[in-house]
Amino acid sequence: MTEKHPSQQHSPYAAWKFIIPSIIGIGLFMAPIPVDEGITIPIALLAGALESALVNFLPAIITAIILISFIGSIIHKGFRPHFLDSRSFFKNLFDVSNFWVIVRFLASIFATMTLFQIGPEFIYSDVTGGLLLRDLLPLLFTIFFFAGLFLPLLLNFGLLEFFGTLLQKIMRPLFTLPGRSSIDSLTSWLGDGTIGVILTNKQYEEGFYSKREAAIIGTTFSVVSITFSLAVIEQVRLEHMFIPFYLTVIFAGIVTALIMPRIPPLSRKPQTYANGQSNQLDESLPEEYKKKSFPSIRYGFTNAKKRADQNAGPGKFLQDGIKNILDMWLGVAPVVMAFGTIAVIIAEFTPVFTWLGTPFVPILELMQIPEAQAASETLIVGFADMFLPAIFATDIESEMTRFIIACVSVTQLIYLSEVGGVLLGSKIPINLKDLFIIFLERTIISLPIITIIAHIIF
Repeated sequence: MTEKHPSQQHSPYAAWKFIIPSIIGIGLFMAPIPVDEGITIPIALLAGALESALVNFLPAIITAIILISFIGSIIHKGFRPHFLDSRSFFKNLFDVSNFWVIVRFLASIFATMTLFQIGPEFIYSDVTGGLLLRDLLPLLFTIFFFAGLFLPLLLNFGLLEFFGTLLQKIMRPLFTLPGRSSIDSLTSWLGDGTIGVILTNKQYEEGFYSKREAAIIGTTFSVVSITFSLAVIEQVRLEHMFIPFYLTVIFAGIVTALIMPRIPPLSRKPQTYANGQSNQLDESLPEEYKKKSFPSIRYGFTNAKKRADQNAGPGKFLQDGIKNILDMWLGVAPVVMAFGTIAVIIAEFTPVFTWLGTPFVPILELMQIPEAQAASETLIVGFADMFLPAIFATDIESEMTRFIIACVSVTQLIYLSEVGGVLLGSKIPINLKDLFIIFLERTIISLPIITIIAHIIF
């Protein structure tokens, strides 16, 4: 357990080392900016600008990254060269299990076929491989670049220590989580769910979250951004109902977040830490602070200054940022390409998700949801991609049914073409089976809540 005794000294400039980088980090990751499409954050704006500038080159760049990931893994497994094996960072990137080598191989095949449009069209079409390589992965590529580069502003200068101390009395009893996890949720909500996963993964690797906490935060608090929610409600032609829609999503999401950590599989994740580490986090309030006014603020500020003082300067900041970027590009992009492509192929060209949705028909009829058969087909397809339910719901006549589908699709959170793929590519201890069970549980919990609200509204 890391000791954080108030008598420990910090430099005279520690307060500014905490305040200035943290304000910049909050500005980049959390400051809401109104745009034509709704609300976004500076990081997302930077990512969008870079994506627009490189739009014609990104599919080729991403394919090259996926190929490097696969070839690097093969070289490491086959030859274990000293220049890879002796450097822990590169060893972690390329020393993966046989399963992940196969995933990287499939991603390489899918990306190459899609880039050059060779082989069966169902693999590289605009609704399968093309959707991943030309639409979703370019956005992830640019988000990973800026989020990875500037992530140390949130992680390394005391912001999490400050808010962790303030909010642990709320997060711990309600969600069984450390106070600092509130920052993960906020960055997801205002920016993008993948940013929350990235932040959670780094905290897990550094020993601040246990396996159980990281799994809960990654699958429960990597919430959908306001901007994407607006796109969903517009797709189902109910943009005039955005406020009741989003309030419903927030309420259902909070109820779901209260329940999910307390049921399997999340409740069964071990309270142990990555790489055999001990807990690096102590958010408890020392006795001497309890006697002072505003004790949580004072202690949080002390912890923040001590954390800020540990930074080694701009060079280390840049090095950490570049490592974050490479870790996400080489580790996550192949997983998103492989699992995402397979999932959308199944969704678009097979009746599998329709079959999986069939058991929901009597439930939807019991809840008096109009066009229950059509609605059932949208409930499971969201596991492939979150936008698919909204697309499938376009032809449904009932406004109430379209409203319910839009709300459920956003509260399900887990979808393989982006957040699910990023989770699988991270170090967070979550597998494909876990993700599907969590997806189903979130659907079962949120559906009746949303339906009750929809009956009241309509």
